[in-house]
Amino acid sequence: MQRILFVCLGNICRSPTAEAVTRAKAPHLSLDSAGTAGYHTGSPPYGPMQQAASARGYDLSPLRARQFTPNDFNDFDVIIAMDAENAQDIEAQRPTGAYTPVVLFTDHIGEDGTPVPDPYYTRDFDGCLDLIERCADGLIKGLS
Repeated sequence: MQRILFVCLGNICRSPTAEAVTRAKAPHLSLDSAGTAGYHTGSPPYGPMQQAASARGYDLSPLRARQFTPNDFNDFDVIIAMDAENAQDIEAQRPTGAYTPVVLFTDHIGEDGTPVPDPYYTRDFDGCLDLIERCADGLIKGLS
């Protein structure tokens, strides 16, 4: 079973949404999410993100934020970052001898280097969801 970790900054908007959307589309995958910063550890996803996701049938309510750790390189087959800055922060924690690939979520739809914009700041929760759904579809297609 493919083990996939989605990572954003605080693990309250983009990465938990990517986890929930991908889980709904491919329940056979082993999925988790984390943040490069520990600001929100233990907190549920951001309320407005939960509302936007719920309107599309995705339940984020059971998820809780956690911080990315170097051990995640051992626990997952691929680590998917929501933007280049988070990818750099993840790479900075790579242990010697860890070869788990770190890729951007948008790489799965041919938009290499394009970030998933953070709706915590942009306030565009539906636009974020649109992009996450496209990326999840691309990821799943690439795995089959």
